[in-house]
Amino acid sequence: QVRLVESGGGLVQAGGSLRLSCAASGRTFSGYNLGWFRQAPEKEREFVAAVSWSAGSTYYADSVKGRFTISRDNAKKMVYLQMNSLKPEDTAAYYCAARSGGSVYNRNVRLYDYWGQGTQVTVSS
Repeated sequence: QVRLVESGGGLVQAGGSLRLSCAASGRTFSGYNLGWFRQAPEKEREFVAAVSWSAGSTYYADSVKGRFTISRDNAKKMVYLQMNSLKPEDTAAYYCAARSGGSVYNRNVRLYDYWGQGTQVTVSS
């Protein structure tokens, strides 16, 4: 069992930055690929970024590539999403998720086993 708690959301102007954090608790953290997803009102939840359990591989949605950076600290059981050059279309609830094994390059929401409660990011124009 893995419990995930996100933090760091808020209101920011377009062009600004935010850093989301996700704290994990449970028996083990290593071996899990971690991802960030987001969901805007009346839209489906979509993949944002993922990092492999060893942090050797990362993968990004085209819409955030070059602006967002995912990272993890296994010793602290933390995963981060640094978001720069934010745009109004980045406005959404952001969720941290974990899955045991598998490919970091598979962005399917259904493959992730554990989810946080979400943190709201609002980007004003």
